[in-house]
Amino acid sequence: MTSEDGGPAGAGGSAREDGESAGGGEDGAEPAGDGLDRPLPEAVRARIVEYGSDVLGGMRMSDLPPVLRRVAKFEPRRRARLAGPQIAARLESDAEFRGHVAERVEQVWPELVGELRRGVVPPAADPVAVAAAAYLLRPAGWRAVVERVRGELDRQESAKEADEAADTIADLRRRLEEAKDDRRAEAARMRSELKDQRSTIADLRRQLHNERERAKESAREAEQAIAEAADRTATQTGRVNEVEAENRRLRNRLAAAEAQVENARRAARAGRSVDEARLRVLLDVLLEAGHGLRRELALPTSIESPADLVAERRAAEDAPVPGRGLPDDDPGLVDELLSLPRMHLLVDGYNVTKTGYGTLPLADQRSRLLSSLEGLASRTKAEITCVFDGADVTVPPALSVTRRVRLLFSDPEETADELIIRMVRAEPRGRPLAVVTSDREIVDAVRREGARAVAAAVLLRRLDG
Repeated sequence: MTSEDGGPAGAGGSAREDGESAGGGEDGAEPAGDGLDRPLPEAVRARIVEYGSDVLGGMRMSDLPPVLRRVAKFEPRRRARLAGPQIAARLESDAEFRGHVAERVEQVWPELVGELRRGVVPPAADPVAVAAAAYLLRPAGWRAVVERVRGELDRQESAKEADEAADTIADLRRRLEEAKDDRRAEAARMRSELKDQRSTIADLRRQLHNERERAKESAREAEQAIAEAADRTATQTGRVNEVEAENRRLRNRLAAAEAQVENARRAARAGRSVDEARLRVLLDVLLEAGHGLRRELALPTSIESPADLVAERRAAEDAPVPGRGLPDDDPGLVDELLSLPRMHLLVDGYNVTKTGYGTLPLADQRSRLLSSLEGLASRTKAEITCVFDGADVTVPPALSVTRRVRLLFSDPEETADELIIRMVRAEPRGRPLAVVTSDREIVDAVRREGARAVAAAVLLRRLDG
């Protein structure tokens, strides 16, 4: 397995079977303790850190340097990024760890390692890979190999910098020529503009002379107009004084005429007051005579018409049903009923909840309906009773009261429908009473008792609104 640049990759590597120490052996390698006088080139240092991070993952925990154990389970690139300085330091100072990495290099590149140990540098090999292998294996003359690679890298960097400098110089020369061309074009344009400006200045001077002459003429005309205006002002002032004097005379005459009109009105009001007083006295006399005659004849204070008598008998036979004039599906029916004084609203609980949100559990249906009715009762101050069937409740309470809504559960031997009809019959005849249900049997029963039936859908629309 190899990395992107041909170096050793992957994890692991067996210990040397022949017992050689890292960087040394029978082929005359130099002692591992010897180092370089200068730091490794950055490219070579990055390559050996990469090799070391690849090998860390396959080593036994006992063979790992303690400082590198915390990153051994990371992905190789992450190891190199997070622990690069530590890996480089251990490769320099820890011969055993360097030996593991060198073994991996020898397994992947046996030909390159053989050439280096014979003192031969392959001319076609990557210089960075050669220097990294020499640093890890440390055969005889490895420092010279590293220094040679350093020089090669320095020459490549110098050549690159020289090429960049040449490109920069060429670019600067091109830009200098362009700047010179721009400057010449700008100078030509400025000369052309200067010529145009001079011509414009000459035209402006002629126009200025003409405008000065016109200004002098206008000043003379203005002085003449001022004099004429002063004469006209004096004439108009005299005329205004005459008009104001005439206005004062007319206002005095108007005031005198208004005073005469007001006097005439007062006299007319005085005459009408006398006539009205006489009429009131006459009416009082007639009213007192009528009251005396009624007392003398013992007449009743009011007279009933036959139609009133018929209405009274019908009212005694059939008490009025609340909201009789509104259709059953009218959205305003609920508000109209709740606006009646002392209105009692009976709600068939499960009939309403299964119409509106029957997919919910029964407990959630009851909670949602009671919460909505609580808000309706708070706004309208009406008496509201909600009745549920007690068969589905383990221990149904006989009576449960919220702050504004009465909650009832039917007994096991009684259905909610029977409880609602019993409550309707218990109310006094003539009290406004409405039952919210879509059950046909309950609707017919409560109507026979004189209560108003309201469809469940109408109440749900009112609660959702």
